[in-house]
Amino acid sequence: MADNVIKPEDLVQIDYNPPSDDWMTSKTEIKKGCFNWAAVPKSTEYLGQPYVRKWQPTHDDWQLPENWKEIILKGLKERLGRFRSLRIFMDICVRCGACADKCHFYIGSGDPKNMPVLRAELLRSIYRNDFTLAGKILGRIAGARPLTIDIIKEWFYYFYQCTECRRCSVFCPYGIDTAEITIIGRELLNLLGLDIDWISTPAANCFRTGNHLGIQPHGFKDSIDFAVDDLEELTGIRVDAPINKKGAEVLFVVPSADYFGDPHYFGLLGYMALFHEIGLDYTFSAFASEGGNFGLFHSHDMMKRLNSKIYAEAKRLGVKHIIGAECGHMWRVLHQYMDTMNGPADFLDVPVSPITGTRFDNAASTKMIHICEFTADLIKHNKIKLDPSRNNQWRVTYHDSCNTARAMGLLDEPRYIIKNCVDNFFEMPENTIREQTFCCGSGSGIGTDENFEMRMRGGMPRANAVQYVHDKHGVNLLTCICAIDKATLPPLMEYWVPGVEVGAVHELVGNALIMKGEKRKTDLRGEPFVDAPDKDGKEGTDDV
Repeated sequence: MADNVIKPEDLVQIDYNPPSDDWMTSKTEIKKGCFNWAAVPKSTEYLGQPYVRKWQPTHDDWQLPENWKEIILKGLKERLGRFRSLRIFMDICVRCGACADKCHFYIGSGDPKNMPVLRAELLRSIYRNDFTLAGKILGRIAGARPLTIDIIKEWFYYFYQCTECRRCSVFCPYGIDTAEITIIGRELLNLLGLDIDWISTPAANCFRTGNHLGIQPHGFKDSIDFAVDDLEELTGIRVDAPINKKGAEVLFVVPSADYFGDPHYFGLLGYMALFHEIGLDYTFSAFASEGGNFGLFHSHDMMKRLNSKIYAEAKRLGVKHIIGAECGHMWRVLHQYMDTMNGPADFLDVPVSPITGTRFDNAASTKMIHICEFTADLIKHNKIKLDPSRNNQWRVTYHDSCNTARAMGLLDEPRYIIKNCVDNFFEMPENTIREQTFCCGSGSGIGTDENFEMRMRGGMPRANAVQYVHDKHGVNLLTCICAIDKATLPPLMEYWVPGVEVGAVHELVGNALIMKGEKRKTDLRGEPFVDAPDKDGKEGTDDV
């Protein structure tokens, strides 16, 4: 750990006493380690964003356009008319505080403005001031305050300390979705050219080459070919991994991290081994080479632009339906937005497994199947052979990725797969999983090095639950089905729970899968299989 990084024993010294000054007038301090660098002009220009310029949150002058206030209020008025949910969320909150201590950023920082109720008030106070009669007449008494440059800076700081995980919405008696408020807050900031680089650059790359990493088609093909070679070396079997194959039954869409980084890559090997074993007629696409969508963290319009390539490629290739891989924000968009943004998908068939005949209705309107639904169904119908002892090197727990769990309701299928692939599985405490799952603390585009302290603060509740099963059951592998989780949980574990690795659910599938004609002595990481320890896996949960 670098000397300039706050140590865990210091970070946990959190002061939950509210500050003495008034939140409505207090000036936001941009603290080192708790913010993200501004977008680079090259990326914002490529995306066609307004007011392209060089600036940083640490500067006193953010170089706002002269009519910045008019732009914000006009933008807010437009969105109040466009999104009925936004106006409802602005009006119905009674400040009961049920959400206050549910946000991992508040738990990890003690900053009242990270309470979802107060983070929403940062925008709601402007709404009251300029769009409600009570606010215009009563002002502060009605919770209204006039828009200032300091408030714009406050928005930037705190709307990028929200991962849009929606845990707060689970506990809200009115069902207010604070993630939607965060999206609108970021959209308004984007109107002034105030964006962060770890959103705008991946979005620009995706718009340019089809994936967040900017990998061009020949590079994508090289990566898939390399995985084919790797899998042959590990299993003795040469699989076929077609790219841009017209007339295939299934288009398979993965996050770009699956073919570029660890531990995602081991899950990619698992997919490929599985598809070979069942004889699935599928294809990758070099154009739709990214399922993830950083537009979700930017604006509704950007989300739509980046997502459109999936349907366009499905139509071009003439597939029957689409299977999507392990990725969180990919599935929030595919499950809840895609049909209205880029649909209807009337050129695709109803999603039915070509192996078992099972019809999938979870994302039926978008004509898509989640890989975990697909694999769980294969296991249920005994279409694949699995040897759980091949995962005996792992004592496993499972992290419910926010977008697939809360947004999609994909709760049981991943667990069903894991329990059929391992002998030692342990749930974290029940108030930290499933619908109530804690976030990785680094989603929605804020998983950057300059934001490291706030990431560790936001991820502390999840790490605390992992620490519990690590200490009690010797858990050494934290599995998940989200690309961002697989990227951000390893440093979180290294910081808070050393000794716990991070892996994909389909890495476990690939390890346990018995392939016809295989010659295997290692798992997908190239580590030798180990003898079976005592089986003491626990399917229940521990509550703390």
